[in-house]
Amino acid sequence: MTQSDALDILKTGANVFLTGEPGAGKSHTIREYIKFLQSHGIAPAMTASTGIAATHIGGMTIHSWSGLGIRKFITRRECKDLATNSALASRVRKASVLIIDEISMLDAAMLDSVDMVCRVVRDCDLPFGGIQIVLVGDFFQLPPVTRQDEPPARFAFAARSWEDANLTVCYLSEQHRQEDPVFLDILAALRRGSLTEDHVEALHSRRCMSDDRDITKLYSHNADVDRINTDRLRMLLAKEKTYTMTTAGNPKLIEQMKRGCLSPEKLTLKIGARVMFTRNNPAEGYVNGSIADVVDFDAETKYPVVQLKSGRMICVEPGMWSVDGDGGTPLATLRQLPLRLAWAMTVHKSQGMSLDGAFIDLGTAFAYGQGYVALSRVRSLAGLYLGGLNARALEVDPVVLERDEEFRAQSLAAETVIANRNDEERRTDADAFIKACGGKKTPIIRETIDALSAYFPSKPAKKAKEPKWSETLALIIEGKSIMEVAKERSRTVGTIVGHLEEVRALDKLPVDAFDRLRNDVKDIHAEVAPVIIELKTRGRFLRPVFDHFQGKYSYDDLRIIQWIVDAEKK
Repeated sequence: MTQSDALDILKTGANVFLTGEPGAGKSHTIREYIKFLQSHGIAPAMTASTGIAATHIGGMTIHSWSGLGIRKFITRRECKDLATNSALASRVRKASVLIIDEISMLDAAMLDSVDMVCRVVRDCDLPFGGIQIVLVGDFFQLPPVTRQDEPPARFAFAARSWEDANLTVCYLSEQHRQEDPVFLDILAALRRGSLTEDHVEALHSRRCMSDDRDITKLYSHNADVDRINTDRLRMLLAKEKTYTMTTAGNPKLIEQMKRGCLSPEKLTLKIGARVMFTRNNPAEGYVNGSIADVVDFDAETKYPVVQLKSGRMICVEPGMWSVDGDGGTPLATLRQLPLRLAWAMTVHKSQGMSLDGAFIDLGTAFAYGQGYVALSRVRSLAGLYLGGLNARALEVDPVVLERDEEFRAQSLAAETVIANRNDEERRTDADAFIKACGGKKTPIIRETIDALSAYFPSKPAKKAKEPKWSETLALIIEGKSIMEVAKERSRTVGTIVGHLEEVRALDKLPVDAFDRLRNDVKDIHAEVAPVIIELKTRGRFLRPVFDHFQGKYSYDDLRIIQWIVDAEKK
């Protein structure tokens, strides 16, 4: 699904799960939706599962917003007690839209508790008290964690409230980080649990024994990172300067923020130190992940002067991270230089970054998805230098893998629905939602537009965009194979299969096209088709077939054979 379609769905007021691969534009889409709401006088409740993620969207943690704090479980009686807190009751009752970012790190129990708080405080038994709920994140990223004295954490999609909310899934398919089609294909296959020998061989072609390249290094364990950064800093002969983080506010929130903050509590630097910026500041010329070298210390302020790869020099001053309460009053703040030593860092800390190049050692990867998170930080295969690579690094959580298939199918269905609504119908839906929220109409009124039209000639109407699948379908009808279409369109095989899935959903795939598709899987059709028939699989739910062949065949090939089997039944 495109960002534009997802934005149109959000504007209808539907409850939404916005997801997609790293670099697909989830954050950008949410920022555009927030701007849309604010332009109509609606202030969305912007929250996230962690303090640092909350600061990225200018909001607060969902724990603070809901009044739950560190609790994951709450009773209805306790919710009624929370309702006596006038500030909390006010913000919950006023909310029309609740955004929760980094949903992958939120426990199902916490999501159910937020739902109960909203229902009780608003005295409304609709899901989340009738608030539009927008959940943002990628379950292939960091999972929820739990303390030793708590039950095992569950993914948010296992929550009762997730099902009750009847979420429309918007699975973004555009890619704005990686532009290397071969690397994109590897990441897509890793994400779907369908890596082939060719994919693994391509990764192994990037193996290197030495990590002495002048690029960021990612490791699974803190011990490796600390050792490398300490050793490299010690090798510099210049005098060191140490900067200590200062804090203020709620101690519990401060501890949460410290755990997520990329800047350390104590940052020791020397001239020659390799550093990385830990937050965005485009006005100053850097973003989260920008690499620089310390070249001096300002004589007056004593702050470090760094040089970016572009050659630009910046005197880096402390930045402030905060979690805000009602009225924008900070509940907790951290103040530290937005830097960290960057010769090495953990995969965990690299979350959300985009790197031109990185040395990645996954020889001791120990958790599902760790390899995927690390590899997807890099923009191209040419920028990847692999140290170790164990089997666990190439595995993703099977629970997430199976659910992801459902999310893709649900998103495709939603995309088909929105594609059948014209611009006027989409505007009508958005206007109805704005009115229901008590928002203002568009600032430029119709009379003003009519008056201006006398002075400015009207522009010709933009030609409607052809759907992305139209060119793919034309090439298939010409007789090209899926592999040939992928090569001609500079797309991955998975993308082309996705296009054809959309064509099938719209019943626009010609019958004779199936004969051409049969050629793409002729070597395995006789073996796979009977299993599909026996297991009675349907649509995109092919995990039983995938497991039957123990991953021998990719989901894309299995899907094509499923289409052929379905067509033969008609």
